[in-house]
Amino acid sequence: MKATLKSKTKKAASAALTNRGQVMNGAEVLVASLEREGVDTIFAYPGGASQFLHQALTKSKKIRTILPRHEQGGGFMAAGYSRATGRVGVCMATSGPGATNLVTAIADAYMDSIPLVVVTGQVPSYNIGKGAFQETDFFGMTLPVVKHSYLVMDAKDIPRIVKEAFYIANSGRPGPVIIDIPKDKQIDKTQPIFPSKVEFRGYKPEKKADDLALNEVLGLIEKAEKPVLYVGGGIISAGASKELREFAELTNIPVTTTLMGIGCFPETHPLSLKWLGMHGTYYANRAVNEADLLLSFGVRFDDRVTGKLSEFAKHGTIVHIDIDYAEFNKNKDVHLPILSDIKYALTRLNSMIRKEGRARKTFPAWIKDIESWRKAQPLKFIDHHDKIAPQLVIKKLWEMTKGEAIITTGVGQHQMWAGQFYNFDKPRTFLTSGGLGTMGFGYPTALGAKVACPNKQVIDIDGDGSFLMNLQELATSKVEKIDAKVIILNNQHLGMVVQWEDRFFDSNRGHTYLGDPSDRTGIYPDYPTIFKGFGITCERVLHKKDLEGALQRLIDAKGAYALDIMVPHTEHVLPMIPAGKTFGDIITD
Repeated sequence: MKATLKSKTKKAASAALTNRGQVMNGAEVLVASLEREGVDTIFAYPGGASQFLHQALTKSKKIRTILPRHEQGGGFMAAGYSRATGRVGVCMATSGPGATNLVTAIADAYMDSIPLVVVTGQVPSYNIGKGAFQETDFFGMTLPVVKHSYLVMDAKDIPRIVKEAFYIANSGRPGPVIIDIPKDKQIDKTQPIFPSKVEFRGYKPEKKADDLALNEVLGLIEKAEKPVLYVGGGIISAGASKELREFAELTNIPVTTTLMGIGCFPETHPLSLKWLGMHGTYYANRAVNEADLLLSFGVRFDDRVTGKLSEFAKHGTIVHIDIDYAEFNKNKDVHLPILSDIKYALTRLNSMIRKEGRARKTFPAWIKDIESWRKAQPLKFIDHHDKIAPQLVIKKLWEMTKGEAIITTGVGQHQMWAGQFYNFDKPRTFLTSGGLGTMGFGYPTALGAKVACPNKQVIDIDGDGSFLMNLQELATSKVEKIDAKVIILNNQHLGMVVQWEDRFFDSNRGHTYLGDPSDRTGIYPDYPTIFKGFGITCERVLHKKDLEGALQRLIDAKGAYALDIMVPHTEHVLPMIPAGKTFGDIITD
């Protein structure tokens, strides 16, 4: 017994020595730890409390440091990198205002379950709580919008903390993790020991449904006449798109997605209903309204999907499979909650269907009903003679890129039209701010996605209001040679708010005009001139006859390129279910 214990102790000591680094300061330990996690890019803006971290980064041969022109932009770039790849995005800022500028990007990632590791400099540990220059309690103020937080109080803890942070960020339901490092801990010397694995007492992110519950799901399908698959971002996070498609084809059940789930099921597939909710398709919303079985996989019953909760899917039995126990019955009471990794659950369901040779129902009457609704109420728009319909821009872009581009968006009407008129057949190709709805999201996210996927066409479809919020990142694009493209659907207004004003406030304008009030016939700001100042080409497109040629030049451009396309502000996104209303209140014209 003693010999066995002695042998185990020697092995542990040997492993520790193998992972022991040379003496370094805390900043160097952080960089070495990031390298060990496979980080190849960090989006970082320097400052007084993070300068030692930047000094250490200059010596890294493995990590590319990209300088955003605003910390929020850097946070969205890291999120774009993560959303496009599924890997953990990494960003960094200094203390105080540098850190607080990251809060919106962190909250955005938290709402959409995007894995980020956010590193911030902090005032020296002996000054914490004393109101020192550029001090904020970043640990405290971000508690509601992070998955976990660390305040480093000993440099020797950095390797463990980094290892844990990456594991937490990307396991279970993904999310952002903060590492706040006081300035003195960045320069403290230590001989680091790099852990090879992570073990947490009480944190067991792997969840697997038992076969009894999954058999119950199959039993419900056999009894159903009008089933619908309602799937969300959890499918993409779990890498379960292939398994979802197999399940849908095995069961012949039509599929509708959330905004965050767009691309997890091919939208050109015969079973696709595209997406549902406030601006989703008529036929998806009607199918869910009339379904007798709703299979809700990797979703959270967001209010923009459900409208009035008591009326949502009220005729059907609701099954909810999710990795996060807290989502069960949080918004909508369900009949069968199943705690599980969705990829495991779908893989097991598919196996059970094949193994047991269950009879495959085709639901012919149900499919026929849905097809009649699709034919009667397709996504449509008025194609003007000379004016450019914003929907036409996106439809043409889809046709000309053959659906192969990664599309990012800001937030507003253009976001909804991008989701409606560009057909997404692959996951991680529609990158949008779903839960938080953050204007200024689109362009820096496109830069992050392009860094992650340099050989793919990456195009930001944006609005003139949303783009303006982070246009300083044009400098990042130019200097760092990040060749993402931009299409600005420019209507000189905050279009989505204008739509609500038209529908619910008798078109009374509550500060939603973005142009120059002294010259309403002009176009303001002058985007082509602004882009020129940053060294990037931007074309203005005024007439429909010029649209296709301009889109082709954008697609063919070797470097960054932009189109400023003037569209009418009178266009509305339809269909529309007003907030808090039901399918019965849907507006289609």
